[in-house]
Amino acid sequence: MLINKRLNCGIRMVMEEIPYVQSAAVGVWVRAGSVDETERISGISHFIEHMLFKGTDLRSARQIAEDVDKIGGNINAFTGKEATCYYIKTLGSNLEKACDILADMFLNSRFDPEEMQKEKSVILEEMKMIEDTPDEFAQDLLSENVYRGTPLERPIIGTRESLLGISRSDILDYRNREYTRDNIVVSLAGSFDPERMCEYFEGKLAGLAPDKEEKQETEHSFAPSRLVRIKDVEQAHICLGVRGVPMDHELYYALALLNNIMGGSMSSRLFQNIREQKGLAYSVYSSSSSYVKHGMYSIYAGVASNKTEDAVRGIAEELRRLAADGVTDEELDMAKEQIKSNYIFGQENVNSRMFSNGKNILLLGRVKPPEEVIANVDRVTMDEIGRAAELITDITKYCGVVVARDGLELDSILKNC
Repeated sequence: MLINKRLNCGIRMVMEEIPYVQSAAVGVWVRAGSVDETERISGISHFIEHMLFKGTDLRSARQIAEDVDKIGGNINAFTGKEATCYYIKTLGSNLEKACDILADMFLNSRFDPEEMQKEKSVILEEMKMIEDTPDEFAQDLLSENVYRGTPLERPIIGTRESLLGISRSDILDYRNREYTRDNIVVSLAGSFDPERMCEYFEGKLAGLAPDKEEKQETEHSFAPSRLVRIKDVEQAHICLGVRGVPMDHELYYALALLNNIMGGSMSSRLFQNIREQKGLAYSVYSSSSSYVKHGMYSIYAGVASNKTEDAVRGIAEELRRLAADGVTDEELDMAKEQIKSNYIFGQENVNSRMFSNGKNILLLGRVKPPEEVIANVDRVTMDEIGRAAELITDITKYCGVVVARDGLELDSILKNC
């Protein structure tokens, strides 16, 4: 049973009881991420996420970890471009103890200056790790370029300069401004008492500020850009991307299906062409990501440095084939079954249900029931697939990033494919 309720204090609760399980997951979602930052404090949402684990007035960082272990729980958090989530999964019988830990972190973190300096060093190492992972580094650079001119262009982790300049007062100001009651969703899934959980969070979160101030956004039109980064790597890492569709767009499901056909599985067109037929890459795939106002369709391939141009031309070949011939009924039917299966598999644990419900309520204001998602996938037509294809078939409109040990004229290659 799914319950969507706004508490008297303004906090939204989305609760899904699953009677046949003994576990429960609770997540506190905040609609605050890199889109809410300025260049000077870029990365502050991610920094706050780290600092909430560094100790409160009641618990040290070690005690937080030990208290979670005592109840056999798993605690974690993540920061995205539009939201931050803090969550614990545990036995349903220990859920209130888990909530006590989570609420203590969320409300009473000390933001100790000495711990802040230590954690800045940790995040600087995280930045180095990303830069030393060339495929991830290339994907981050692509995202910055595709979303250039929008709040989505800022990296979630920030920059070295912005991170080192963030002060304790910056953190407190940002938290007070963004961590407001109208900007928070508590999501629960599994075995628990909904009435008791509503009472609990009504009392715990009522002291937060009530409202988040609306921001004025200025955005610029999309223009493709190309970037080559020279690094000492064995492969060339190719990332190509173009604007896609937002979360609630009429072509959202059509583009998800088209992505599956193009590069979402071992039978996909890109995998079969670039890897199986041409033998150019071990890893090649496409992806479609969506946010509240924007989206991106992207293609990745990791190839030998001297095969970069061949791989880009192979990708362009598949995009042209899509534009000329569309997709077959068999491909669309197979993609629908794959999308539905992956969605259902993901719904079969309490964490996934908590994530899905919390994100949808926070960003869209409503939960999409499983039967609605399945029906939306099933009703996608060939006409909608064709309209979605028009968004992605012109490779000259793609942003491009290559991370490789040798330079190349990526702009010229894409223009002449």
